[in-house]
Amino acid sequence: MLQTLKRSVKPLFAESRLALYGWLSLVSQILIVVTGGLVRLTGSGLGCPTWPKCTADSITTVPAQGLHGVIEFANRLLTFALLVIAVLTLVAVVRSSVRKALKLTWPAIWLFLGIPAQAVLGGFTVLTKLNPWLVGAHFVLSGIMIAIASVLVWRIKQPATQIIPSMVYNLGWPTTIFGAITVIIGVLVTGAGPHAGDANSVRNGLNLEVWFHYHSYPAYIMLTLVIMQFGLLLRVERPKFGAKRSLALNISGLLLAVSIIQAVVGVAQARLGVPALLVGIHMLGASVLVSLLTFNFLSTRAK
Repeated sequence: MLQTLKRSVKPLFAESRLALYGWLSLVSQILIVVTGGLVRLTGSGLGCPTWPKCTADSITTVPAQGLHGVIEFANRLLTFALLVIAVLTLVAVVRSSVRKALKLTWPAIWLFLGIPAQAVLGGFTVLTKLNPWLVGAHFVLSGIMIAIASVLVWRIKQPATQIIPSMVYNLGWPTTIFGAITVIIGVLVTGAGPHAGDANSVRNGLNLEVWFHYHSYPAYIMLTLVIMQFGLLLRVERPKFGAKRSLALNISGLLLAVSIIQAVVGVAQARLGVPALLVGIHMLGASVLVSLLTFNFLSTRAK
């Protein structure tokens, strides 16, 4: 029976599963940001008012906590799904060929270690009644995890090296840096906004209208750099209709599209009084943007 169990489990750790686990890691890391945003935007941040239990006497949510408790507890449960994916990925990496293992081991380890770190930091946000600085740090950690998962996917796929124009190569770092600054300032803006996760939770005290502008400056610089990069790649490749485009051009095009959408949503939420739906869309966009910035940087590293 033990041998039968081993045979049935063994395919789960096959090297052929790595691509699936890489994408599952990336998608699930983005998903937990979205569900975390749902918790905050529905006022469910203290749906489970303590941690690691949901109440003083129960690990799970209880009927008295209502929908808020269900939403918060569901977000906590997602952490276990991430942990399962991380374990499957790490074991599959260890069992893979030496060449692949050398490239994949550290991203897989950091993803595995980051999940309990996320859980503990999330616990502290609950215990401090949703301190906005800890909530922001929680999102920053998630952004780092999304970037690591993107690196993992890239190394698993091992895309063919491409010739990249020097100007595009030189734009790689500035685009990434201004993108990171944009996301971090966006976290501060969120901490100053009206959606605290609970009616009694404090905000970070920053002037929302002023910090909207601080957020927009690096965002527009990043957008300009992405437009320049996309234009340079188009000029070099001059792709014809229906012709195959380079990976760098495709990633740059996606990054440009998401950057424009983010700019439009950001302006709209500022002018409409920061409605919850637009904030949620903006958080999803920020998560996707982090991943695309990582892929974009990796795609521009070949000269």
